[in-house]
Amino acid sequence: METKIFYSKQQLARFFGDYLSTLTQENEQINIALSGGSTPETIFDVLSQEYSNSVNWEKLRFFWGDERCVPPDDAESNFNMTHQHLFSLLPVPETNIFRIKGELAPEEALRDYREVIDKELPKKDGLPFFDIVLLGMGDDGHTASIFPHEIELWDSSELCELGTHPTSGQKRVTLTGKVINNAREVIFLVTGKNKAEKVDEILNEKDDYMKYPAARVNRDKSLWLLDQEAVGS
Repeated sequence: METKIFYSKQQLARFFGDYLSTLTQENEQINIALSGGSTPETIFDVLSQEYSNSVNWEKLRFFWGDERCVPPDDAESNFNMTHQHLFSLLPVPETNIFRIKGELAPEEALRDYREVIDKELPKKDGLPFFDIVLLGMGDDGHTASIFPHEIELWDSSELCELGTHPTSGQKRVTLTGKVINNAREVIFLVTGKNKAEKVDEILNEKDDYMKYPAARVNRDKSLWLLDQEAVGS
């Protein structure tokens, strides 16, 4: 596992933008699963403003690690946030966007996305293969939409599952652990002092750290991009 610490979200975003620039120069196609949340929103703003020309956007194919079961124009939709802060401002072909259809009934949205990633992604070891999976982490240690109270979903035999938010009960479609850990690289984007306690437990393997879904990501493939607040400094 590798960690990099940045002064700000913007500095973190520029590191990631440079990384994407290099990847799209060196590869013909990159399949990436995006994350929602405030940190990706800031990163998408920097990418759209500063990397419109240096990243070859036509080489990127976009999927999601999770999505709330809401319509695509809903304020809570991960797709909607990405569309507003990234897709609407950059030359991303619509044919390269594979969203989770949160407007469908949860079970139907789940079936549809299972079919999409099975059909659209190359396979490695018999499983869909992402070049990059972007993940955030909640202050409860959840990642994607697998929460500690449903950590068994991480080990599901399915490609995707329905997670349930522990407070609101909202249903969400999420990738499972076997797909996340089959990626070439998993990149965590974690900022804010409210994450520092869980970051410390997971990165330093303290106490019962494996109870957190974020700790289940393959450490050999993971890169943690953190701001100083998330590491308690």
